[in-house]
Amino acid sequence: MIAILLKWIVPWEFSWVFLATFLAACVLYWRGCRKLTVSGGRRLAFWTGMAIVYVTLHTYFDFYAEHEFFMHRLQQLLLHHLAPLVVMASYPGSVLRAGMPLRWRVHVLRPFLRSWPWRLVRAVMLNPTVATVLFVVFILIWLVPSMQTMAMLDWRIYRFMNWSMIVSGFIYWWLVLDHRPRPPGRMIPGLRVLSPGLTMTPQILAGAIITFSKTDLYPIFEICGRAFDFNVFTGQLIGGIIIWVPAATIETIGGLLAMRQWLRLSRSGRLRRPSRAAQPVMRATPAGGSR
Repeated sequence: MIAILLKWIVPWEFSWVFLATFLAACVLYWRGCRKLTVSGGRRLAFWTGMAIVYVTLHTYFDFYAEHEFFMHRLQQLLLHHLAPLVVMASYPGSVLRAGMPLRWRVHVLRPFLRSWPWRLVRAVMLNPTVATVLFVVFILIWLVPSMQTMAMLDWRIYRFMNWSMIVSGFIYWWLVLDHRPRPPGRMIPGLRVLSPGLTMTPQILAGAIITFSKTDLYPIFEICGRAFDFNVFTGQLIGGIIIWVPAATIETIGGLLAMRQWLRLSRSGRLRRPSRAAQPVMRATPAGGSR
């Protein structure tokens, strides 16, 4: 039993970069929870999302993702959709910031946020149009058979693929689930509700194409060696359905969460309403007006 557990816990491909980033985020959040009042629901959402990220990327789960198409699509679904959505739904920004020592916030974080390289990156990557396009592109581009083959044959491209999925997912869901009005939020509250419906459309189309395909679109998994002994087209069909149905379901949930925030902002009167144009005042003049 212990041997089986260790097999699953031990990373298939160890990464110091991922481990350091993961542990830093966990420590900062833990410290922040000791300084701020954070509800149990928000804590549960954060730790659940982080657990999904770790299990998906840094355990034996990654072995199956490299050897079965449908497991690979499940990994990408968790990294790109579910984990970022759950983590961002906990609104961890203020907690992570509070977890930093005051000296770090003053002498490291503040100068970094004011530096021109970060302002340039923020202006580009946090632009709603750019973030939305990248969210969709990083789904579709890795579904191209030639790109999938490159990622499976080169570990550097494989890791870039995983990082591109998770980073674009965090940025996108951060914009969609923003609880602030615009400004300072970067996306109009109504667009936050509409956006998941727009981004799920090309995913549904891609999933349907893969689901009903009669050819083996990803023979690279045969070359790498399949982890399960069943029909190739069955695995491809399951992978297509994962892209099609669960992904759309998660995005629908994200849209509903964004609508909840929109209604909350409306009830609290924090939405900026367009001012009415000044109406011209017409004075009635008698027919035989005075000279």
